Amino acid sequence: MNLIVQGYDVPTRALKQLAQISGASRIEQSAPGVFRLHAASPGEGIASLCDQHQIDWALVPESRRLDDFRLLVMDMDSTLITIETIDELADFVGKKEPVAAITAQAMRGEIHYDESLRRRVAVLEGLGEDALERVYRERVRLSPGAENLISGVKRAGLKILLVSGGFTHITERLKSRLGLDYTHSNVLEVVNGRLTGKVQGRIVNADGKRDALLAVRRELGIGKEHTIAMGDGANDLKFMAEAGVSIAYHAKPIVREQTTHALNYVGLDGALPLFNRADGG
Repeated sequence: MNLIVQGYDVPTRALKQLAQISGASRIEQSAPGVFRLHAASPGEGIASLCDQHQIDWALVPESRRLDDFRLLVMDMDSTLITIETIDELADFVGKKEPVAAITAQAMRGEIHYDESLRRRVAVLEGLGEDALERVYRERVRLSPGAENLISGVKRAGLKILLVSGGFTHITERLKSRLGLDYTHSNVLEVVNGRLTGKVQGRIVNADGKRDALLAVRRELGIGKEHTIAMGDGANDLKFMAEAGVSIAYHAKPIVREQTTHALNYVGLDGALPLFNRADGG
């Protein structure tokens, strides 16, 4: 196993302590702020030392390569992008704070997702459809490292699926902008240019996200072991459980506890060092 250590500031002293704790044979710097400790083993104190210095860490098989995988599945809100889009839409009707509180409850798994979405979307009744474009244009920002991650997995030959309890107006624009292969999200009902406060068709909840992943996997003819998943909320757990490698990104505790790896400090491209490249780097 290799111990992957990465952060915006990784002290040399902490690296040496981690090498001692893990019994690593040598330390290799693979990129700025990214270190690979070879022949490492689990050791008591790794997690606490890394948290003390705001360092992300992961024990990974040395033989695991990115091009051994075929599919990356990502959540959108607070994963690929920095915002929760429904909270920003609610801001246009002066209801951001109460809607954001419901969103937070849902992401922590404290409230049933379908109920939470219906309550939040109902607040938007009467809002002009142009608010969707305003949110995309004015407020959607990619998470740090998003473009590096996407270009890296594309170079390795993976397809990318974006699954979201958010809305098609945003996911389709991101698909076009970033060259994603698949998207699956909710459709807001619009009548005469205004939102009705309802979602069309089946709500894309935890089951919907998982089903979308399974459908793409069947299309590609691949298994769980060829799939990587990234998300941050409780409603991501079902699709992340269908991946050979699951990565919690700046996630709620309930998610970090049930995934193979967690990135708490670095950007999305922190997923790339968890895999060897085809050239062994």
